[in-house]
Amino acid sequence: MSSNQQLSEWNEALRSKSPLEIIQWAIARGGGRAIVSTNFRPYEAVILHLATQAQADIPVLWVDHGFNRPATYRHAEVLRDSLGLNIKAYLPAITAAHYEAVYGKLPSLDDEEGLKKFSALMKLEPFQRGMRELAPAVWITALRKVQNPNRAGLDIVSADPNFGTLKVSPVFYYTDAEMEAYLSAHHLPNEWDYFDPAKADEKRECGLHAAWGGKAVQS
Repeated sequence: MSSNQQLSEWNEALRSKSPLEIIQWAIARGGGRAIVSTNFRPYEAVILHLATQAQADIPVLWVDHGFNRPATYRHAEVLRDSLGLNIKAYLPAITAAHYEAVYGKLPSLDDEEGLKKFSALMKLEPFQRGMRELAPAVWITALRKVQNPNRAGLDIVSADPNFGTLKVSPVFYYTDAEMEAYLSAHHLPNEWDYFDPAKADEKRECGLHAAWGGKAVQS
């Protein structure tokens, strides 16, 4: 893992760079072992366009938990075709139908324990499996500071203890308006019907970017 001083120096240097320059830096640091993750939520086309501009065949890790809405699946196919995405899809060990038969309906907004259980089973386990198999040195994400309070303490570059990798978030300081402007400038589609059943609302973390997520799935 990189030291706090090293991370601080990198963040200071990268803060004045464009998102594309940050991704180019990240891919160079990865030495052929950089990936980008996505869930095809709103604005994800920005990070996917940036990543493929820097490396056309960069592996795109996508956990399809089986509960995406039809619009999200259609959006994923549009971006796969238009950007030539090298998607590495990982699915849970059980199907959505199996989950519902055994555990019932998706957990509600106030069911904290149920949300974490759903996330561990349907999202974190396949994501951890994907990270083990792809074994990235650098993990590029679409995290942004404005998304929820848990992310305000992060930065462009951080060490991720859950996966033992360098996490790089090139649009970390972008506002919604800047994301909209990028989509418009590059004629990219957006997807507003997205829903993440592992969060229930945008103020929660599903575990991928939180300390508890690393312990939620037993190896």
